[in-house]
Amino acid sequence: MVEASPKVVVVVPTYNERENLPVLAGLLADLRMPGLHLLVVDDNSPDGTGEVADKLAADSPGTVGVLHRTEKDGLGRAYVAGMTRALEDGADVVVQMDADLSHPASVLPLMVETLLADDTAVVLGSRYVAGGSTAEEWPWHRKALSAWANFYVNTILGLGVRDATAGFKAWRAQTLRAIDLPSVTSNGYSFQVELNYRVVTRGLTIREVPIRFEERVKGASKMSLGVQVESAMAPWKLRLGHRKQS
Repeated sequence: MVEASPKVVVVVPTYNERENLPVLAGLLADLRMPGLHLLVVDDNSPDGTGEVADKLAADSPGTVGVLHRTEKDGLGRAYVAGMTRALEDGADVVVQMDADLSHPASVLPLMVETLLADDTAVVLGSRYVAGGSTAEEWPWHRKALSAWANFYVNTILGLGVRDATAGFKAWRAQTLRAIDLPSVTSNGYSFQVELNYRVVTRGLTIREVPIRFEERVKGASKMSLGVQVESAMAPWKLRLGHRKQS
């Protein structure tokens, strides 16, 4: 008897990504992965990304879906909404992926294979394990800031992973349920750190596979000063909050 392929839902939050989204959808389709679905979570993009997503869904019924939200209230909120919908729709594996083409779609099959090979809870697409790298276009100070951010987070929280702030992840559905996804409170890029922390504090396993992180070609970065401040404070909030619960 041939086992059915797991349902893999790639959740992609978008805000003004009308040029990048069709490219990403094409890259995912080219993988020819059985059971692969794309769920676009659009935060009412003024550039018409939502309409582009609807067109993709109309052209690929059953494999591309769209979740329209009425306001832009942060990456974390968009991911929680999209990942919750994916779980409701019966996903076995939920993948977090950026719309800006910085995450290599070609690595997705390896991430899912690694996830399902044993009892791994989540697989990170990592810039900082052997074979991983960041974009050559990044200036030295940006590379230094990224490396320092990972050192900072790991020093405070002891996550034991090389790329603690990674945003390209493949999750088992049961892991997301075990960490109580709807109760996640962080937003922005600190969302990634909180999810990892919840995995580690529950004694679950994180694995990393190498990726080359590319710089976005089109569109504008969503990294604001407010997001950076929140990201700096998040590890302390998580650690102090965990102590109070202990």
